Amino acid sequence: MPEERKRPHPGDPLTDLLAFYRDLGVGELYLAPRAPGESGATGSATAEEPASGSFTFEENAPYPDARPSARSASASELRSLAEEVSSCVSCRLCKSRTQTVFSDGSPDAKIMFVGEAPGADEDAQGVPFVGRAGQLLTRMIEDGMGLPRRSVYIANVLKCRPPDNRNPEPDEIASCRHFLEKQIELVRPAVLVALGKFAAQFLLGTDEGIMRLRGKWGSWRGIPVMPTFHPSFLLRQPASKKDAWEDLLKVLAKAGLPAPPRRGARPS
Repeated sequence: MPEERKRPHPGDPLTDLLAFYRDLGVGELYLAPRAPGESGATGSATAEEPASGSFTFEENAPYPDARPSARSASASELRSLAEEVSSCVSCRLCKSRTQTVFSDGSPDAKIMFVGEAPGADEDAQGVPFVGRAGQLLTRMIEDGMGLPRRSVYIANVLKCRPPDNRNPEPDEIASCRHFLEKQIELVRPAVLVALGKFAAQFLLGTDEGIMRLRGKWGSWRGIPVMPTFHPSFLLRQPASKKDAWEDLLKVLAKAGLPAPPRRGARPS
């Protein structure tokens, strides 16, 4: 009998990355050639089943940012705001939290992602989007958009985890409102990305659902807002990743950043 080919381990990073692109409808991945003498992992991987198109991106590509470093004053104000948040007792969530979850990323970011509330992993670590949904968001930013996660800014509408990850209550959102508004004012991103229903409704001042809002530009005090699906929804509905990817391409264009180049496209 011929030797059976071994399957990659389910947790293999390459397998996860290829699955991410497959869900977006991407087939061939062209990798930049290594410089002569450059060391790297042994072996190679080849996409055997081409799809409708392909693109390439440089891992850890430079994040173009011509904004002055004098923004250190804003960074200092953000640190002070984080300290204020850490001692906030304005709503009932202060009684059940492990710690507050303020932000992650660069205060000089051109793109700011806004989610709804921390989950159990975020409550434990004090950093937004670090659980399963956060890992998907990181892949969307780094593998999809070609940007280091550290170059964007990530925050939530709520700074404390609701018990059992329930939806935020209106009074809890009202108590946290000024914190997020101040964060946006200090970061002053070129584009805001609203992840899911609650972030989109907060930023756009509407009661409409995310299915109606997704993919359509709105505005928060003059800053363009792109509502898209929350990563936790994409984990449950992977077929919607392609829609989210289209939204992120619009975000890159609006921010004046290059999209990962596509080449070798084939007619569907």
